[in-house]
Order: sequence, then structure tokens, then C-alpha cells
Amino acid sequence: MLKNAINIFISTLILTLAFTIPNSFADDKSTSTISLSGTGSVSVAPDMAIVSFGVVKEAKTARNALDANNKAMASIFKAMEDNGIEKKDLQTSGFNIQPRYFYPKRKSDGQQPPPQITGYLVSNNLTIRIRDIEKAGSILDLSVTLGINTGGNIQFTNSDTSAVLKEARTKAVKAAIEKAQTLAEAANVKLGAILNISENTNRPRPVAIAQARSLSVQEDASVPIASGENSYQVIVQMSWEISQ
Repeated sequence: MLKNAINIFISTLILTLAFTIPNSFADDKSTSTISLSGTGSVSVAPDMAIVSFGVVKEAKTARNALDANNKAMASIFKAMEDNGIEKKDLQTSGFNIQPRYFYPKRKSDGQQPPPQITGYLVSNNLTIRIRDIEKAGSILDLSVTLGINTGGNIQFTNSDTSAVLKEARTKAVKAAIEKAQTLAEAANVKLGAILNISENTNRPRPVAIAQARSLSVQEDASVPIASGENSYQVIVQMSWEISQ
């Protein structure tokens, strides 16, 4: 009786292993995939300029240098307000007080006299969003007249990029799908389920004012400005499962 029970147990165990071992190997089978990228670009005229510049004043004392700087900045703030620039579009982006040193010559006995402070530099940097892009040239000219004497980066951008980026994403995905279909047809396979999608967005970079001047001349601007077009680019990475 015991012997029969043992034989039944062994037979059952063998049958169980016979069914489970192949399934284990099937689960370990790797999935073949197609992975590639697609790029979508959309160009659009900018509707806003972002300008960064500053005022640097030097005087014998820090107090005098600061007072001179404050006076120039106050004139600039007032001029911005008069030209329709709102307070929310003005932002201080840097402030610094720095001593100026004079280094005496080394004495005949080899000793080095300590440096002497001869004056102070005070710098105040400002970033301005110009939402009426047609005013960019005249505002730059006015700012220099009022005391701006350092910096000078200008970036032409768009206040709302959601629609532009949506269009660029659509183009990028379509480009990736077309590439994948071409590869699948050439390899005589079919595309399966999408396994992964990721994106990388490239936005326009700031342009130095000195570079922008040489591009074009705007009739109503004291400082020649060429806004051109902004190109927004989206790159998508996609992966598909391959169906044989």
C-alpha cells in the first residue's frame, strides 16, 4: 500500500515538472524591439524680447559710487514705466560693490607694500521683458542714454509656446513612426505595441546685441534689431515590440 502511494507521488511529480519547465523557459524568452528617434521642428516669429544689461559707476567712496548708480537706475526705471514696461517685467539680476586697488612697486629691500584702495565700483544688472517687440530698439537706445554701460544680451522669445511645441511633438512622433515602418517592412516584420516614448526639447538661445545689430535695420528703432524667427525642436525616442 505504501509502495503504491510512493509510486503515485513520483508519477505526479514527474508530470508536474514536465509542464512547468517548458513554461519557465518560455517566460525567459527576450522580446525583439525596434528603437529609433524622430525630430520635429517648427519656426515662428517671436513676440517678446528679453534684454539683460547693467550700470557700473566708479567713485572714490562706496557711498558716492552707490549714489551715482542709484540715480542712473532710477532714471532707467522711470523711462521703462513711461514706455509701457510693467513692474512685473523688470527684475534685478545682480548687484555688486567692488573696491579698486592700487599695487605699489616692491621696495629696494624686497618688501611689498600692501595694496591701497583707490575707489569703488558699484554694478547693478537689470533684466527687462519687452512684450511689445517693436519697441526693443528704441528702449535699448534710451537705456544707453540714461546710463546703461555694461552687458547687452538679447533673447527673442515667445510668450506662449504650448501650441508650437505641440505641433513639433506631433511632427516628431510621425517622423519616428515612418522610420519604424520603413525598417519593419525592409526586415519583413510587423510593428507591435509601443514600449517606450521620451522626448527632448531644444529652445532658442540668447543672442548678443552686438550680433543682432549686423543682421538687419528696423526703421523705427534707434538700435538696429532683427528678431528673425525662433525654431523650436522636439526629439522623441520610441521603441516598438516586433511581431513576426
